[in-house]
Amino acid sequence: MSSSLASRPIGVFDSGIGGLTVTRALMERLPFEDIVYLGDTARVPYGVKSVATIEQFSQQIVDFLMQQEVKLLVIACNTISAVAAQKIRARVSVPVIDVIDAGARNAVAVTRNGAIGVIATPTTVNSNAYARGVHTLNADARVYSQACPLLVPLVEEGWLDHPVTRMTVQEYLKPVLAENIDTLVLGCTHYPLLKPLLSDEVSKDVKLVDSAVSVAEQVAATLNELGIANPQRGEATYRYYVTDIPLRFQTVGERFLGRSLKNLEMVQL
Repeated sequence: MSSSLASRPIGVFDSGIGGLTVTRALMERLPFEDIVYLGDTARVPYGVKSVATIEQFSQQIVDFLMQQEVKLLVIACNTISAVAAQKIRARVSVPVIDVIDAGARNAVAVTRNGAIGVIATPTTVNSNAYARGVHTLNADARVYSQACPLLVPLVEEGWLDHPVTRMTVQEYLKPVLAENIDTLVLGCTHYPLLKPLLSDEVSKDVKLVDSAVSVAEQVAATLNELGIANPQRGEATYRYYVTDIPLRFQTVGERFLGRSLKNLEMVQL
């Protein structure tokens, strides 16, 4: 592959703000890669929308990122991954890595007893995409999924170690932990912020699979395989595009990113 391709950015997108946890994992794993992020904040949440609408919105996002000449696409949104990943792969010529596939691969690699728990939003759970992803790789694995509709608003509120969040997590985990799981997939990009709390609430024997970290590993491996890792050793450039700048975007975004959010622009798709 040509070196000019290697110096192009990675495109990351999400229906809103959660994908910034994936961006953060990429920055930590691949400090020399430039990143272009797009969050469709004007139309979030996607979870309540029809498949046709999600596919249409995803298509507009992908077209925008392809105009930015990205060398690889990361679908940092579980809803889009569940519903539109195949269509997106068919549409572009660059590699596409999605959070569900990455999380499922990691869960299968980590589990010892084949019992895997998944916590996610209702849409992701209803799509059954994690179970499908796991069963493609290991037909004998047992997947227990739990929808956790209250966790996203609690994370966005910043209640990461709040008694209300802890009680909510305990309730959601009860049925999953009763199945004797040894692996728990964090099937929503908001959930990595709850990792400390979740670790407290599961036994030492349960491994947490963070899809954001799984994606970063898979991106690193793909760039190396294709010989398109960025050779530059200076500071990487990060650009953030959103379709609307809600009042709390900056504060919530910086919490997800773990650093200040600069180079933020609003675009219309």
